[in-house]
Amino acid sequence: MRFEVYRQGHLCDEFTLAGTYMFGADTIPLHATERIRFAKGQIECKRRSHDAAGLALLWPVEGLGQLLLPTTRLPERARPYVLNVELARAKLMQITLKREDWSLFEEDQDLLALSQEARSLFIGSLEHIGHPARASVLADESLAKALDYAEKLAAHQADQAFTARCRNRSLGRHCLGCRVDPALIDNEAYCKWLFDMFGFVTVPVNWARIEPERGQYDFAELDHCLERLASKRLAVCAGPVLHFTEETLPSWLLHSRWPFEKIRETAYGFVSKLVSRYGRLIHAWRLISGMNADNHFGFSFEQAIEMTRTAALAARSADVKSRKLIEILYPWGEYYAHDRNTIPPLVYADMVIQSGISFDAFGIEMHFGKDRPGMHVRDMMQISARLDCFAQVVKPVHITGVVVPDRLNGGEQDDRAGIWHRPWDPDVQGEWVEQFYRIALAKPFVQSVTYSHLSDISCTDLAGGGLLTRQFEPKRAFLALARLQKAILRK
Repeated sequence: MRFEVYRQGHLCDEFTLAGTYMFGADTIPLHATERIRFAKGQIECKRRSHDAAGLALLWPVEGLGQLLLPTTRLPERARPYVLNVELARAKLMQITLKREDWSLFEEDQDLLALSQEARSLFIGSLEHIGHPARASVLADESLAKALDYAEKLAAHQADQAFTARCRNRSLGRHCLGCRVDPALIDNEAYCKWLFDMFGFVTVPVNWARIEPERGQYDFAELDHCLERLASKRLAVCAGPVLHFTEETLPSWLLHSRWPFEKIRETAYGFVSKLVSRYGRLIHAWRLISGMNADNHFGFSFEQAIEMTRTAALAARSADVKSRKLIEILYPWGEYYAHDRNTIPPLVYADMVIQSGISFDAFGIEMHFGKDRPGMHVRDMMQISARLDCFAQVVKPVHITGVVVPDRLNGGEQDDRAGIWHRPWDPDVQGEWVEQFYRIALAKPFVQSVTYSHLSDISCTDLAGGGLLTRQFEPKRAFLALARLQKAILRK
């Protein structure tokens, strides 16, 4: 499958592939892709199957940034597709589907005119498809109009649903959360903003730091942090308790070469010990995170489900009162295109349900702003549409982590990670946060949204991702959440 790439009506000489992957039915990424490369104005996609497939990649759109966008699923053919046209086609198709899903058929005149203009331009591009250069120009104009319309439509739908939830008082003080940095828990300036804004906090758990030597535990940091929080009227979450990455696994386990059964037994013991110790202080546990995507030991599909069951059983036996969350990372599943030892997110969620595992809710992390699979920037309609997919999992959903940067910082954090509307700065970050929260909290199945970093000091993995500066001064993103809090708590 090949795609011609045009810029301003001219076939590209150079094009940087970022965030690129192919997907099949149900938008599940294909790991049967052998290569995707750009040469001589074309993107060539070679794979081992011949079924219809789509291509997703980072794409610049004038006035709207640089966003990860998909084509529709297309059949293989000898003649190359015009990528510009296929991206516009996919966005217009998504708009049609979401208007039906959201029952948004009455629009104001400005939105209606924008929609009609996008469609007219796309029809024009199809009329000139025999002249790809001209078709690409019209398709680019159509895509820009369609993306503008899509984001405005997503915002309009979210405003209606969010207002209704506030009016019905189905949102409360505990729907806005933040992750706590234990290293800053004694800083008065940090704690002032934390306690004034949030009714729900998450205390991180790192197995590697708690049990540096097998059987030797260091709970001092957790003890102190929870003691500091105990006097406040806060709902406290802790976790993730289990997360199978190099950063969170104790070195003695990381390099053990133990069989699965022994790893499972060890994990059960750690979960039991932690939940038994802090059960009376914790309202919710993020029991296990990323079994769909982060799998250092290369667990099989069956083992991943069994490890999830083990975490739930251990926690339930130690404490029956607190809520138990199973956390899903990278909800679009891009990682699956590159790693066969992973599970598409919705497949994992469905199997957890079908396996009869006892838990209370799913958690979803949505981090954007790095040139890594799962962290490229997408438009707001894509975010809203992806959240809608989790309405079918018959369990409540908590957004257990969200973060975007306030700057481009080079390396993985440059324009190849994506840009929303214009290059990242504190104002763009604030606008994004407000839009995202309104969209997420408009979903009736979403119970809470937790921001991943209160301060830039603790945000070491994504420069400028905090709600406060390093001097603990509130950014526009923090002020946006303050406005949302007032709307939620207004009587």
